[in-house]
Amino acid sequence: MEEMAENITVSTAPADSRFPTTNQAKHCFTRYNEYYKCIGEKGEDAEACVKYAKAFRSICPTDWVNKFEEQREEGTWPGKY
Repeated sequence: MEEMAENITVSTAPADSRFPTTNQAKHCFTRYNEYYKCIGEKGEDAEACVKYAKAFRSICPTDWVNKFEEQREEGTWPGKY
């Protein structure tokens, strides 16, 4: 049988000059916050928010995202959104 090769594109968040490559913690926090700002303004299904979701998911460690989500649920999230 002939197998079909899938075209898979793997990418990460684009470089942002506001965040040096030595510490990505602030970059992670900012992208996560930007995502929730976007969905707050445009709604959960807004196509414009997808880029923010991809960015924070590629930059932030999963443990951090889980902690951020817990904080949002508990009302202790330090971010604006």
